[in-house]
Amino acid sequence: MTKQLAAAIVAATLAVTAGGAVAEDTYTIDPVHSQPIFEVQHMGFSLQRGSFTKLSGKVTLDRAAKKGSVDVTIDTTSIRTIDPRLDTHVKSEDFFNVAKYPTMTFKSTSLTFDGDRVVGMDGELTLLGVTKPVALKVVNDVCGEHPFNKKPMCGAEATTTIKRSEWGMKYGIPRAVSDDVRLTLPIEAYKDQG
Repeated sequence: MTKQLAAAIVAATLAVTAGGAVAEDTYTIDPVHSQPIFEVQHMGFSLQRGSFTKLSGKVTLDRAAKKGSVDVTIDTTSIRTIDPRLDTHVKSEDFFNVAKYPTMTFKSTSLTFDGDRVVGMDGELTLLGVTKPVALKVVNDVCGEHPFNKKPMCGAEATTTIKRSEWGMKYGIPRAVSDDVRLTLPIEAYKDQG
């Protein structure tokens, strides 16, 4: 084999490898339309909900290779419930302790695909300085052109139920507020334009 042929094979291999890397798209999460929601039972009588109004994050997707990542940072100081007095309490050391832990994060370790759609993601949730694995179910994974601004975007909804006590949030268990917390993350993300 001549040196020129060997060099041509190496160059072709690098071109194919580089071409494969282009298949991964990166998206920036739109914080206005991606506000996380939590749901807890209150004294066993009713389901109470709250949300966070500030977050940031990135999503990468390579549907052909069936891989990607999700990285989200939620501003816990932006928590919102049905009452300002309750907002103050859930920000306190009894719950989110936002003075010490102003953010919580989710970083995926793997995505699960059904065909070219994401249907699940495993990752690590960091809350109150504690990091633990969580698995989220993903529904309504869809990509397309935004109907108004014509930018390419993707959307989905990810949900999981955690036991907050595993992260050290034990106030009010079991009578006042349930240990089980359902977390829902609606995601809309715009494709980064390179």
